[in-house]
Amino acid sequence: MTTKLGAVRVMLWLVAAVLALREIAVVLRTPRGDRLTDLETWVGPDGVLHVKGSLYDSDRFTGTPFGGLVLKPLTRSAEQALGWGWTFGTLLLVVALGLIAARALPGPVSRRTALLAAPVAVSLLMLSLPVRNTLYLGQTSIVPVLLVLAGCFAVRGERTSGVLIGIAAAFQPTVLLFTVLLWFTGRRRVAASTGITFAACTALAWAAMPHDSYTYWVHHLAGVGLGGQADDLANQSLHGALLRLGNTGPLEIGLFLGLGVAVAGVGMRRAVRYARDGQLLLAVAVTGCVAIVVSPTTWQHQLLWVLLAVVGRVGRKARDRYVWPVAVILVMTLPSKMLLPNMAALYPLRDNVVLLAALAAALAVPFLSRTSPYYRSPIPTDYVEPAPTRLPYVPLLPFLRRVLTRPNLLLEALLIRVTYAAYAQVRLAATGGRAAAEEHGRQILDIEKALFIDIEHGVNHAVVKVDWLRDFFDLYYTSFHFGVPLTILGVLYVRRPTDYRWARSSLGLATLLALLGFWLYPLAPPRLMPGLGIIDTVHGAQDFSQPDYGTLTALTNQYAAMPSLHFGWSLWCGVVIALLAPKWWMKALGLLHPLLTVSAIVTTGNHWVLDAVGGAAVVGGGFGLTYLLQGPRARTVTKAAQISSDRETAKDRTPS
Repeated sequence: MTTKLGAVRVMLWLVAAVLALREIAVVLRTPRGDRLTDLETWVGPDGVLHVKGSLYDSDRFTGTPFGGLVLKPLTRSAEQALGWGWTFGTLLLVVALGLIAARALPGPVSRRTALLAAPVAVSLLMLSLPVRNTLYLGQTSIVPVLLVLAGCFAVRGERTSGVLIGIAAAFQPTVLLFTVLLWFTGRRRVAASTGITFAACTALAWAAMPHDSYTYWVHHLAGVGLGGQADDLANQSLHGALLRLGNTGPLEIGLFLGLGVAVAGVGMRRAVRYARDGQLLLAVAVTGCVAIVVSPTTWQHQLLWVLLAVVGRVGRKARDRYVWPVAVILVMTLPSKMLLPNMAALYPLRDNVVLLAALAAALAVPFLSRTSPYYRSPIPTDYVEPAPTRLPYVPLLPFLRRVLTRPNLLLEALLIRVTYAAYAQVRLAATGGRAAAEEHGRQILDIEKALFIDIEHGVNHAVVKVDWLRDFFDLYYTSFHFGVPLTILGVLYVRRPTDYRWARSSLGLATLLALLGFWLYPLAPPRLMPGLGIIDTVHGAQDFSQPDYGTLTALTNQYAAMPSLHFGWSLWCGVVIALLAPKWWMKALGLLHPLLTVSAIVTTGNHWVLDAVGGAAVVGGGFGLTYLLQGPRARTVTKAAQISSDRETAKDRTPS
């Protein structure tokens, strides 16, 4: 066991190292004028110190005067060395931050967690948007977070702790909220030292740069409006959200001040409670989230506090324990467009997703107390007895046991959304060019002619002549592709959770296999083949004289035709319904769906007949891989397990 744990630890550190090298490569491969743009603001135009004019003459510098004072000695003559030195130095700070955070986990902590926490923490930091943004721009936002954690967990002596946190506040003034946490948890000397250090650093900056200090603290009201409009999407503070929602003037100021005071009061009360409970790291994270919310401007590189909130434990059941960490990691590592669909009604949520996560951590998420019996021992998950197999090596991954109860709905929705967004991005990127796609189209047509199944042209023109039939197949092509699979997944989730997991896994693996086809074999569909004479009944006539005629929309790859997921997903629906539906007529309707779908994709000119064969192949591969990795679908459930599942369902439906 120790050897396996050591091997896993080494692998995780290798992953962290690879991620660090990737960030170095991304930053240093960027053209010199496009990277470290915020860092260069501190340097003068003639390779000398920036001693004339104001740091705030441009909109790139958004730090405090003290931050400018600390970094002013940098010169443009050392730009090349500065790029390497700053990037490697920032990465070292990230590693230090991850090590301190791992050591500060609230106990009790298992030996496995203690050994693996550090590389996992460093890897998550490397993946997070704030760290990537900091490395790209050349910002100092990691420094305040590291100083606060060092002051709370890594150094001895109340005066030293206060000095570190006070310097952090001089870089980021809302860090002064930590004095409240320190004061009400009995560390009043540290709080006093923090305040004194902050005042001394601010006074030093004012004495050295009075004009810049006046501009920042008075003219810009401690940073409001610096770095662009305060309602810019990058500003994930309450002030920015109110401006994005259309509030302006005295009304917006009043709302911001009132809501800010309320958030600070409730959030700091929660932070103090968690600190007294022995969860100081969680208390620090909650305080940082409050600082994000109440700050006039909170840019992307200042949002690391939300990631620290991942240490909080939420949920009495073991199956719910991963919902909050997964949600936080997704919010902090993925663009908001991947989390929510591109729908106007969801823009207020999408544009403020990190702010909402910070608000949730500060005000709403019911983190468990260490005195709770569920803190260390959540309600265990019930598993179905494994089904017998003929092959001794099946399942290949025995730890992927089939769970009897349904997965958490929020976690499932998040993972499905992110998976589909990643699929859409990969599909869009898997373009092989018009020439290759058309050449592959001619290859497919030749094969179909040899097999006497080249029916696309005849079927297409026959259906076009019958208006109602053409309209029916156009509607079927555009409407049922997503609706039917989602409906089946929804019914299985509610009525048959064990089969839901099996069906969802097979569909996901089939889609993954299809992505390989899109990458390896870009294919022009019949409607995009010049000279073939296919009428595009769904998208309209194509102007083949235009070089980009195939790019009908920026949302899809027109050459991702082989295999046909339109038919593949419909075949998956038919198989699932045929296996699980209780009535014969339901099974018949399920099998009718792929038949109508293959008719629709051919008659509308969107796919070749062989595309449907490819779709069937990847669906078969999806079911086969699910069987190979997890074993066969559990066809019977013991009476005791069914009673447990029914009780679980009843608890889920009972309001708490």
